[in-house]
This record gives sequence, C-alpha cells and structure tokens, in this order.
Amino acid sequence: MATITRWEPFQDAISLRDAVSLLFEESLVPGIPVAQSGRDFVPALNLSETPESYLVEVTVPGMKAEDVKLTFENGMLTIAGEVKHDDEKKERNYHRMERRYGRFSRTITFPTIVKGDAIEAKLEHGILHLIVPKAEEVKPRQIVIRVD
Repeated sequence: MATITRWEPFQDAISLRDAVSLLFEESLVPGIPVAQSGRDFVPALNLSETPESYLVEVTVPGMKAEDVKLTFENGMLTIAGEVKHDDEKKERNYHRMERRYGRFSRTITFPTIVKGDAIEAKLEHGILHLIVPKAEEVKPRQIVIRVD
C-alpha cells in the first residue's frame, strides 16, 4: 500500500521572522557591514578620536594575537584574520548556529594624517585595542599672541 504525502510549498521557505532579521542584520542597521553571503564573519569595530590619536576597538572573540594580521599602507589600516570553525563539533546535531566563521578583512582610512610606524596594538578579553597617533602637524596646538 502506498503512502500519500501532502506537499507543503512553504515548508522549506525561510520564515518571515528570519527574513526580517536577516534584512535588518545585513542592510538597515548602521555600523553592521553587509556580508557577502550572510554567513561571513565581519567583526564590529569602534573608531573614536582624542586630540592626540585615533582609538580603534575591534571585536574578535576567541582569537589569538597571532591569528590577526595588521598592516598599514598608504594611510590605510587593514585588520585581517580568520575565525575557524572547530571540526570536533561537526558530530553534533545543531539546532541553531549563529556564531559566524570565516576570513575577514576591515580597512580603515583616517580623516587626518597619522603616524603608521607608531601604532600600538593590544588584544584583551576578545577586543583588539589600537592606538593610532596623529601626525604632529594635525594635532591641535595653542598659538601664543605676542604683544608689541
């Protein structure tokens, strides 16, 4: 005797909730870069400024210092690396997998001239902290008024 299985055309379709979340995650939320496939890892970063330097904070959870490559060329700072998926966990049956894996690269162009040879980097608690000093000619300075 044959079993009749009813075909449900929307069974494999993405849920409306997941579609809206993906839409906000990839295009509408300021500061979240659009990933090529929606599955690539792109670390979030903050860029702030003091009178002496720029401060860059990059979220790289679980990464070691040797897994991150920093380069400074032509006034641009590039932060690159790879978050690898642990192969031992492939034997599990995942119900949800939200952590992102893969190669990443972020390039920052600064609004003023900086000292690329004096950049300081420190990795602490999954946050990469960079201090990028400004060049002397762009730092604010007090001008003394002479009285004759």
